[in-house]
Amino acid sequence: MNDRCFLDTNILVYAHDRMAGLIQKRAVRLTEQLWNDGIGVISTQVLQEFCYTVRRKLTRPLSLDDTYSVVQQYLAWNVVINSPTSILEAIEIEARFKLSFWDALILHAAQRGGAKILYSEDFFHGQLYGEVRVLNPFLEG
Repeated sequence: MNDRCFLDTNILVYAHDRMAGLIQKRAVRLTEQLWNDGIGVISTQVLQEFCYTVRRKLTRPLSLDDTYSVVQQYLAWNVVINSPTSILEAIEIEARFKLSFWDALILHAAQRGGAKILYSEDFFHGQLYGEVRVLNPFLEG
C-alpha cells in the first residue's frame, strides 16, 4: 500500500472503542497499517468529532487525559486543516455528488490530503468521487 489513505471519524472511534469487538480489531489493524506505512490522512473535522465521540458516546468513554494523548499521537499524521475555502468547496462537492455537507467536507479533506482511498462506513463502498475511492473496511471479503 503506497497511496495515501484518509480515515473517517468512525474508523478512529472504533479503533478506540473497547466494546466494539471484531470491528475494533479491524479498525486497529487498519489504523496500525496506515501508521506503519506513513500514509494515513485525517482532518481537523475528524479529530474534533473523534474527541467528542470517544468521551461522550462510547459505553466506556476515554478519559480526558487519554483523549489528549491519542489526539497528540494522530497529529503526527498528515492532518488537513479545514479553511474558510474548504467550506465553500465542500458546498460545491455537496451539490455535485448529492452528499451531506459533513460528508462533503470529509471528501474535500481527503482530496486535499492527496488520499486515493477514503475508509468509511458512511459512504457507498466502492464509489469513486473524482480520484478518491471509498472503501468500507468492515465489509466481508
